[in-house]
Amino acid sequence: MKVAVYRREHFNAAHRLHNPNLDAETNQRLFGKCNNPHYHGHNYDLTVCVVGEVDPITGYVIDTKILSDLIKTYVTEPFDHHNLNLEVEEFKSLNPTAEHIAYVIYERLRPHIAQDKDLKITLYETERNFVEYPIH
Repeated sequence: MKVAVYRREHFNAAHRLHNPNLDAETNQRLFGKCNNPHYHGHNYDLTVCVVGEVDPITGYVIDTKILSDLIKTYVTEPFDHHNLNLEVEEFKSLNPTAEHIAYVIYERLRPHIAQDKDLKITLYETERNFVEYPIH
């Protein structure tokens, strides 16, 4: 019996979309207001989904308290009210687009979720714009 377990979280973070390999004009054309050199922020909504077989002993796919603690440790504490470009190691060399943020969250959580479980990240940058990773 496979079941999907979801945990929703929220964090606020600042970032700047910028590619240092491009000139200022190209960055402005590609990223517009998101290229503001003084950064800008979003109120991100995050959904973490873990899919797997229900454990016959516990009745869980994953203990939601454990999942909550993992998200807190690896995502909300290091991201919430931080400048992603300056304060999160992965984004010192990776443009912090929603796509990349979802990927980084996945990579931070994946080692802590049993390998027989599927993991999916859904990240809302705004009410209308969101990304999912991975896509199967």
